Amino acid sequence: MKLLKILTQAAGPSGNEERIRDVIINEVKPYADEITIDPLGNLIVRKKGPGKKLMLDAHMDEIGIIVTYIEEDGLLRFSNLGGLMLNTVISQRVRFLSGVSGSVYKEMNGESELKLSEMYIDIGAESREEAEKLVSVGDVAVFEGAFDEKGNRIVSKALDNRAGCYVLIEALKKVKEPKNDLYFVFSVSEELGLRGAKTAPFNVRPDYAVAVDVTRTGDLPGKTKMAVKLGEGACIKVKDSSVLCHPYMKAKMVEAAEKRSIPYQMEVLESGGTDTGAIQHAIGGVPSGCISLPTRYIHTPSEMVDKRDLDAAVALMSAIIEDGCE
Repeated sequence: MKLLKILTQAAGPSGNEERIRDVIINEVKPYADEITIDPLGNLIVRKKGPGKKLMLDAHMDEIGIIVTYIEEDGLLRFSNLGGLMLNTVISQRVRFLSGVSGSVYKEMNGESELKLSEMYIDIGAESREEAEKLVSVGDVAVFEGAFDEKGNRIVSKALDNRAGCYVLIEALKKVKEPKNDLYFVFSVSEELGLRGAKTAPFNVRPDYAVAVDVTRTGDLPGKTKMAVKLGEGACIKVKDSSVLCHPYMKAKMVEAAEKRSIPYQMEVLESGGTDTGAIQHAIGGVPSGCISLPTRYIHTPSEMVDKRDLDAAVALMSAIIEDGCE
């Protein structure tokens, strides 16, 4: 899990993915035939093959915050980069790309409703002048969340979607003689509306696509029922808010998994979208599917995945590449 730890602990809030992109480039360089960065910042790694183009996608950005105003007393007002779970934000620590750290607070008076506009970040400054020496309006930060292994379980920040990046990298390392012309795309700004995935297909022009992202689980008390459990295998997506996966790609995944006895689950996500939807709707339509990773506590600094699901996802992605799409 050394690679996954490196990926999760690198900073890469939406729109500011340079650092995590450099980490990924360093890891994939020995296995790539071509490496390019498109105008929006998507990292496109090509592994040449004789067949049609198969695009494999995982977004590399993570949720974060952006400074909107600095108070006279040095406290920072902020807005979100991606969907924040407000009930988990209070008292969390954030770290800016400059290295400055702070903590999120709100004066609690027993009210039940939480509003982002009433929260602030304390970086220890005693005045606006002191704060402005450390942070400026428009600076971005990510939430801190250490990487922790608990048996088969892993807890960390940014598993959404560095776990997906991990799956693509490990699958790339296993490629021997691909049947398709492969394009491994590590996309930007998914948390701000699938932005990177909307543009990347125009640079790749794929014939088929498979995305990798996290999904919710239905194995916790008090949750809406969902047929996904942590540790029961990779998920083959059927539907989410952004896509109804193409029957051909869905069937290819099921066939590949069953042929190799790879544990899998079928996933129907009632709310939430993925890059899959943006890719499938691009350039006149791209038959697309998605491998999902069961994840607890999504969009918090303590997301949780299972090593067995990661292994199954790598095996399934490798199997799709090995079988090829005609």
